[in-house]
Amino acid sequence: MEKINASSEGYFILLGFSKWPHLEVVLFVVILIFYLATLAGNFFIIILSHLDSHLHTPMYFFLSNLSALDICYTTSSVPQLLFNLWGPEKTISYAGCMLQLYFVLALGTTECVLLVVMSYDRYAAVCKPLHYSVVMNPRFCHMLAASSWVCGFMDSALHSLFTFWVPLCGHNQVDHFFCEVPALLQLSCVDTQANEMTLLVASSIFVLIPLILIFTSYGAIAQAVLRMHANTGFQKAFGTCGAHLMVVCLFFIPAMCIYLQPPTENSQDQAKFIALFYTVVTPSLNPLIYTLRNKDVRGAVRRLMGQ
Repeated sequence: MEKINASSEGYFILLGFSKWPHLEVVLFVVILIFYLATLAGNFFIIILSHLDSHLHTPMYFFLSNLSALDICYTTSSVPQLLFNLWGPEKTISYAGCMLQLYFVLALGTTECVLLVVMSYDRYAAVCKPLHYSVVMNPRFCHMLAASSWVCGFMDSALHSLFTFWVPLCGHNQVDHFFCEVPALLQLSCVDTQANEMTLLVASSIFVLIPLILIFTSYGAIAQAVLRMHANTGFQKAFGTCGAHLMVVCLFFIPAMCIYLQPPTENSQDQAKFIALFYTVVTPSLNPLIYTLRNKDVRGAVRRLMGQ
């Protein structure tokens, strides 16, 4: 089979959900609603955390980072998806595909690391309350947040280079709604075992290890909470930690289904809907999870409205 370079073709065709044309209008409306909700909810958290001095704490600093991350993450793929769902044109330029792959991977990996940082913040708050302000000082918090972003973008650079070095064969149709490593590797006419192994190792590092660290932190938190005698302290710890743990599950479980299993033709359609969940639905739910029944946020809203 003839080897081709995608750059010579100049574009990729994103097949997306073209197998189900009757669903495209419905998907467009639903995804647009979730995207607008993502933008509104996460911008609300960022603005509120910035304006209200009572929220100038490590927890809301990291939450603002997560909100900014979710805005960038969903924007890296959803506008292109909406454009493809709206009309018959379903192409993306080679450069656009390369940039999309890089930023989706970078932002997704950054979120994995940032969720670990947030779990450590909750561990320090619950288990080391007397030393919390010293341990989680502003300089250390900024260093942790910056390290999360740097790790994500460095890891993505490795995968992006490895993926776009692989020669393609015969066609440039990507069986997905955005440029993703497993879908692009399926177009290759050479052995991609090394790429798949690199992806598996990196996914294990940035998915399994963060999960182990997060659940280790929450194991220690659970022990500390069970020893609490004050009911208010128990409820506050349970509320903030429970919200974070829910966000962790919503993000990591779909990611594990995509990146920690071997790609097969039968699983490709399923992978699209799983990816749709963690790129569209999860970022819109995060603001609700963190602000629902959150007394600090309700108080900040009342103060902002002058009540």
